[in-house]
Amino acid sequence: MSRGTMPQPEAWSGASCTEKPAWEAGAAAPEGGKSAAGGPPRVAVQCPSEHEEDMYRAADEIEKEKELLIHERGSSEARLSVAPEMDIMDYCKKEWRGNTQKATCMKKGYEEVSQKFTSIRRVRGDNYCALRATLFQAMSQPAALPSWLQDPELTLLPEKLISKYSWIKQWKLGLKFEGKSKDLVDKIKESLALLRKKWASLAELRTAEARQMACDELFTNEEEEYSLYEAVKFLMLNRAIELYDDKEKGREVPFFSVLLFARDTSSDPGQLLRNHLNQVGHTGGLEQVEMFLLAYAVRHTIQVYRLSKYGTEEFVTVYPTDAPRDWPVVTLIAEDDRHYNVPVRVCEETSL
Repeated sequence: MSRGTMPQPEAWSGASCTEKPAWEAGAAAPEGGKSAAGGPPRVAVQCPSEHEEDMYRAADEIEKEKELLIHERGSSEARLSVAPEMDIMDYCKKEWRGNTQKATCMKKGYEEVSQKFTSIRRVRGDNYCALRATLFQAMSQPAALPSWLQDPELTLLPEKLISKYSWIKQWKLGLKFEGKSKDLVDKIKESLALLRKKWASLAELRTAEARQMACDELFTNEEEEYSLYEAVKFLMLNRAIELYDDKEKGREVPFFSVLLFARDTSSDPGQLLRNHLNQVGHTGGLEQVEMFLLAYAVRHTIQVYRLSKYGTEEFVTVYPTDAPRDWPVVTLIAEDDRHYNVPVRVCEETSL
């Protein structure tokens, strides 16, 4: 499968997670008809606008599905941020039952993804979904603790940056921490320390199953989970500052960083913080160009099946396309560039 191409600039806006899965926000799924199983060759299917309306389920069916999520694994997991795995084509049949052009496009996209992965896990869609899906996939992979997390200077970063750039004091903590009096430097330091501690404990587990169970447990603890997102957002800001300074000094920088700071709303890191990073988790999610910044922050290649781009060279988009070979790869699924789910269980290779 090709590594895809960089998304077109005109598509890099409006990436908030407003379309949430039914189990999380009561957002209804299209219905009517059945999806075909199997994996036919990709054909050019022009997906319509994401605003195209489809038929929707009744409210009582939506409520039953939300209740099922709460009770299917016990009431203690009512706040599960990443739902239990489900057969990927069963999921497709459930979510895309219509015969509209968009539903057809989605079904063909899922059929192709099913050639690589057998299952899917739905991610809570609360404007943190890009961070949540990426971090969940990265931390659940059996691997050693990333070298950048082993840096003893990591937790000193907030004090160092804020002493140099006073505008960072405009940082807006996530919704879970609003109203709390904790000092900003201390909060970010604690978040970075927690990210290292949790990732290290997962890396020590010997089996993928044990690591997955521990990761599931972590993503049911809201305070810890949202603290991890503060850490990742700060790492994104740090990378943005580094890239901006390199660009100002005439050094070679990745092409996405040129586009990142070409926007009227983020001409410098200060604007990026105020107009974009501060909105993540509040009123919006990550835009497409910011997915590159996320990849650079956690030093993982992020491969996304963009189902709305099925039949085009952007169907599989990689952030970034020129990542170092030693970066691990995480794979996500996006139906509309607003919400991300995670595919799991790689299909076994078969041959005649």
